[in-house]
Amino acid sequence: MHITATLINLFHFCKREMWLHAHGIRMEHTSDAVSEGKLIHETVYPQRSERFREIELDGCKIDFYDPKEKVVHEIKKSDKAEAAHLAQVKYYLWLLEQNGVEGPTAILEYPKLRRTQRVVLTEEDRQLIPQWREAIEQLLASDTCPSRLPISQCRSCSYFDFCWSEEQA
Repeated sequence: MHITATLINLFHFCKREMWLHAHGIRMEHTSDAVSEGKLIHETVYPQRSERFREIELDGCKIDFYDPKEKVVHEIKKSDKAEAAHLAQVKYYLWLLEQNGVEGPTAILEYPKLRRTQRVVLTEEDRQLIPQWREAIEQLLASDTCPSRLPISQCRSCSYFDFCWSEEQA
């Protein structure tokens, strides 16, 4: 199985969602939050697709890459899962380096918050990312779905009803 940037993101936010997603149980189509995120991604910077390239590396799709400046542009709806977003973007940078691109950087963008964050890959990241991949492979090889997060962290998740249906009255 390819370790995708989505799996890296989910690994850092909810291992249960990552496991379900990887095993073909998808709930994104039921989520207003996911729909809103897609709308933001498609409409906030309409000319971006003309200026930047979409590239695919090792099963991962980077929507907006500036090959001249070697910059990945990643758009997110909110910063609720910022650590997961950073991990995803760093994984893109790691993949670019693994494929011969020297010195790539990224800009993590939160248009609704009017905030951007520049991201670089550190030596520590280069050591950690193979460990993330190994941990993900181990989790996905298990026949047992990981435990759910506390309900307070799940309310806006597209898997909420799937994970908590027996708890609702």
